[in-house]
Amino acid sequence: MKFSRPNDIPAVVQRALAEDIGTGDLTAGLIDAETHARGQVISRETAVVCGSPWFDEVFRQLDERIHIEWHAQDGDPVSVNQILCRLEGSARGLLSGERTALNFLQTLSGTATSARRFVDAIKGTRATILDTRKTVPGLRSAQKYAVRCGGASNHRMGLYDGILIKENHIMTAGGIGAAITAARRQKIEVAVEVEVENLQQLQEALTAGADILLLDNFDLGGLREAVRITAGRAKLEASGGIDLAQLRAVAETGVDYISVGALTKHLQAVDLSMRFEVETNPVSNRH
Repeated sequence: MKFSRPNDIPAVVQRALAEDIGTGDLTAGLIDAETHARGQVISRETAVVCGSPWFDEVFRQLDERIHIEWHAQDGDPVSVNQILCRLEGSARGLLSGERTALNFLQTLSGTATSARRFVDAIKGTRATILDTRKTVPGLRSAQKYAVRCGGASNHRMGLYDGILIKENHIMTAGGIGAAITAARRQKIEVAVEVEVENLQQLQEALTAGADILLLDNFDLGGLREAVRITAGRAKLEASGGIDLAQLRAVAETGVDYISVGALTKHLQAVDLSMRFEVETNPVSNRH
């Protein structure tokens, strides 16, 4: 399956290369410029692959002649010792890009793998797993892409494409009803979501016409009661430190969404390895 790629990949990769290589790779400079090499990336654990567009872009920016052949696509499950891709080209380019390319691939595969675990845990329920804005600065679009590769769905990308009225908004606006009225007055074609902390606030938000209610730190009994009271008048999103141990029970209360900040915040990179060998009979300009 192909997933829609962010349009900021070249700029993100450029910044990553700049912080790693700076004014030049001093160690790669020890290698003869004409030396060619082959390499391969191997997974050291079971995972879901994600990050190939960033990986490819690293080497494209360093040397367009480097050729990469993928044996696993973004979103694919992989096993221990499985080859993800093979590379060949300038040894200098491969060495200079190795760490940056693997950083992207390991990090985004970690996010996709985590998302897949959460999605698998609620199969057969009506709930959808959502991410949050708790992402690594500068990697928002990349991690949101990784979440999709893992089978989960995206909440709003940022503050500009959705309205989520939270505790501090409610306080400064003068109440739930006032905040929702102000949101409707803007006549923006997005859903109006309100965070509620108890059933009384839920009733207020329903009366004021909220589209989605974020149920913040509700226990299982509270979630079930919220589903009963709402009766389909608004979508319900459970949130608040929900981990894999709790997840299935939360999904079975009947909520529509479960948002999980840990998908992008609690990063555990996938263990990948890249190994090179020098070509004895290099062929230039391979594509």
